[in-house]
Amino acid sequence: MISIIIPFKEGPHFLSDCLESLNEQTYKEFEVVLVYNNKTEDVSDIVNSYKNALTIREFTCEKSGVGAARNMGIANANGELCYIMDADDYIYTDTLMNLVNVQKESDADYVFGKKYTSYYSRKVFFALSNDLLDTEALNIYRTEKRKRYDILFRPKYPEDFDPNTLSANELEEYHKDLALGFLLGTRRTIKNISALHLLIKKEAIEKYDLYFDEGEFFFSDIKPVTKLLESDLKCRYVKDSYYVKRLHNDPEHYPALVQQQKDDKIPQLNAIYEKTMANLDRNGDVAFYLTDVYSNYYIYQFNKRMRKNTTGNYRGQYFNEMVRIANNVYPDRFVNALKGYRKRSIKILRKGNEKKALSFISRHLAVKKFVKIIKNPKKLNTYLYTNFFINMPMKDNYVILESFRGKAYSDSPKYIYEYLAKTYPGKYKFIWVLENRRTKLPYGGVKVKRFGLRYAYYLAVSKYTVLNVRQPGWFIKREGNVFLSTWHGTPLKRLVFDQEEVTSASPLYKHQFYVQSRLWDYLISPNDFSTDAFESAFMFEREKIVPCGYPRNDIMYTHNNADDISKLKKKLGIPENKTVILYAPTWRDDEYYDKGKYKFTLQLNLQQMREELGDQYAVILRTHYYIADKIDTTGLEGFVFNESSYDDISELYLISDILITDYSSVFFDFANLKRPMLFYTYDLEKYRDMLRGFYLDIETEVPGPLLFTTDEVIDAIKNIDSITEKYADKYVEFYDRFCHIDDGHSSERICELVFNGKKF
Repeated sequence: MISIIIPFKEGPHFLSDCLESLNEQTYKEFEVVLVYNNKTEDVSDIVNSYKNALTIREFTCEKSGVGAARNMGIANANGELCYIMDADDYIYTDTLMNLVNVQKESDADYVFGKKYTSYYSRKVFFALSNDLLDTEALNIYRTEKRKRYDILFRPKYPEDFDPNTLSANELEEYHKDLALGFLLGTRRTIKNISALHLLIKKEAIEKYDLYFDEGEFFFSDIKPVTKLLESDLKCRYVKDSYYVKRLHNDPEHYPALVQQQKDDKIPQLNAIYEKTMANLDRNGDVAFYLTDVYSNYYIYQFNKRMRKNTTGNYRGQYFNEMVRIANNVYPDRFVNALKGYRKRSIKILRKGNEKKALSFISRHLAVKKFVKIIKNPKKLNTYLYTNFFINMPMKDNYVILESFRGKAYSDSPKYIYEYLAKTYPGKYKFIWVLENRRTKLPYGGVKVKRFGLRYAYYLAVSKYTVLNVRQPGWFIKREGNVFLSTWHGTPLKRLVFDQEEVTSASPLYKHQFYVQSRLWDYLISPNDFSTDAFESAFMFEREKIVPCGYPRNDIMYTHNNADDISKLKKKLGIPENKTVILYAPTWRDDEYYDKGKYKFTLQLNLQQMREELGDQYAVILRTHYYIADKIDTTGLEGFVFNESSYDDISELYLISDILITDYSSVFFDFANLKRPMLFYTYDLEKYRDMLRGFYLDIETEVPGPLLFTTDEVIDAIKNIDSITEKYADKYVEFYDRFCHIDDGHSSERICELVFNGKKF
C-alpha cells in the first residue's frame, strides 16, 4: 500500500484539486496522510466530502515548516511505500499505477517520473489544449533545452536513450544518472531540488535517515534528496508517470513558498549548502551538481541584489559568507570546469574583493542593458524615463491621456478631454498617446506614440494621467502626480482576484495588476454593482472608487436624436433605411499569439445571415481591441461593415438598432439606449466554467435570449419584436440596476472632482 503524504497550510481550492486527482487514480491501494501545518483555513467540508471515496487520515503538526509536516506524515504512514505531494499539486490518473508497476517489476527502492509546471487547475490544464504538455513542461529532462550556463553537468545518457541496450550494471547507472537530473532539478535553481513525485520504500527512509530537515524552512528537501542520490539504493525512472507542480498566480492571497522573498533565505541557503556538502563525496557527481545549482544563485541573482543592496546586508556580511564558501567548500573539480562569465564571476568572488566584484557585475549588467537597447530602442526610452525624465520638474497643467494602449481616440478619456478642453480653454496642455498620428483631435494637443521618446518624457512630467487600462509596469508615481483610471466597462466576466484561473497570456497577471493599481488615485465606476466588483476584484480602496457613471456613455444621452444618428450613418457609409445590427464579440483568454494579442475565429456565419435576412439589414462588425486577427469580410460588401478599427464604439451604439454580443461588457453600455440585445454564447460552458466565470447568472439575468447557433440568431432577428416584448420587464430591471447613474453628465462630475476638487 502507498501512503500519500500531503502537508496543508492554506488554499482550499488547491487541496480540492489535489484530492480530486487522487480520487480519479486507476490505482486504488493507497491512503492519504493529510498533515495540517499552521493551517489558516477550515477545509473540513472538502476533506469530509472525499472520505467515502478515499482513506484519509488527518494529523496536526505543531512545528512550523513543510519538512516537519512531511516527517510527521512519514512517521504515521501505514503503507510500505511513501509518496510525497504538495497540497497545491495534482497528478495524472494513471500516475500511481505506472509508478507501482515499475517498482514491483524491478523491486526498486524508489521510482520517479516527470514533473510539469502549470499555473492552471487540473481541469483547465487537461481541457484547454493538447499542446499544454509542450508549452507547460518546464521541468522535463531535456539536455538540449538547457541554457548555456546549465551545461556543466552532462548526463551520460539522454532521456530518449534506449536502456534495453545496456547491461545490468549499466542499467543501474543509467537510472541513477536520470535521478540526479530529475531530483536535483534540470533548471539549475535551488527551488527545483525536490522530493515530490518520488515513490520510495518506507524502510529505505528509515534505514538511510532520509527525513526532511526540520530546521530549514525554505530548503528542507536538500538533505533527503542528496543523501538519497549518494546512497546505493536501487532506483527506476518511470517515463510515463506525470506530476503537475501548480504555480501560484495570486501571491497576494496565496504565496507559494518560493514566492516568499525573505532576506533570511540567504544565510539559510548558505548554511544548508555547507552542511550538505560536509556529508557528500566532494569529488562525486552529487556534490558537483549541487555546487552548480548553488553557484548559479550567486552568479545570476545574489550579485544583482548586492549591487542594489536594498537591505544593507548583501554587502559585507552576505558577501563575505559567499567568499568563504567559494574558497572552502566548492569542489576543485567544479571550479576547474567553469568557463566564460561564470568562471570570471567565481574567480573574483574567491579573491574576496567586494569592490572589484561590484565593478565586474556593474560592467556586465551595463553591457547586457546596452545590447538590449541596441536590439530594442524602446528600452532606451524606458531607461531615460527612469533615470532622467522622472527627475525633471512636473508640469502642473499637463494632462496625458491614453485609451486602449494608444490604439484609439475613444472611450472615457476622449470625453474627459473634450469636456476639459471645451470648459477650460487654454488651461491645460493635452498629450494624447496614439499609434495613429493622423488622428484628428478636435481641440488640439500633442500626439505621441506609446513607448516612444516623447511618450517617456511626457509620462514623467505630466501631473495628470488619465488611462482606461493599466499603465506600463515601469511607471513611477511621483509626488503630486494625479492618476485617474476610467477603466473600460461594467464587468460580466470575473476580474483579477475574483478569478481562480488566469488563462491569459500573462500568468502573473494578478500580481502585476495589484502592483499597478496601487498607484491609482481615482477609479471610475458606472454603477453600484461595479463599485462592489472593483473593490473585490482589484483589492481596491472603496473610498477611491468614484460612482459617477462612464463619460463615454454621455453621448447616448446628448446625441440620441435623429439628426446626430443620421450624420454618423453618413460618415460610415451605412444606408439610413436599413436595420443596423452591431455584432461585438469579446476575446478568449486561452487563444492568443502573445501578451495583449489574441486570436479570434468568427463563429457567426455572416454569409448565411446575408442570404436569409436580405437587403433590409446591415451588420456592423466590431471586435475587441485585444484581438489581433483581421476578420475577412470579402464578398459581404454592402451587408457587413467591419468597423473593428473605428475609434469610438459609443457612436456605433447610437446608430445600431440591435446588439449581438457574447460576454463583452458592451451590453451594459448599450442598455442605456433601451434597444434589443441578443447573446450569441456558443461556448458558454467553457467560458463560464473554465476561462473566467461570471458575476451575473447570464442564463437568467441578461435582458435577452442566449443563442448558440447562427440559425437561432437569424430567427431571433426576424422575430425581434416578440423578443423585445418578452424581455421588457427584465430589461427595465436591468436598466435600473446598471444604468442608474449615467445621465449625460458623467464627464462633468469626474472632471470637476479630479481637476477642481468639487464633490458631487
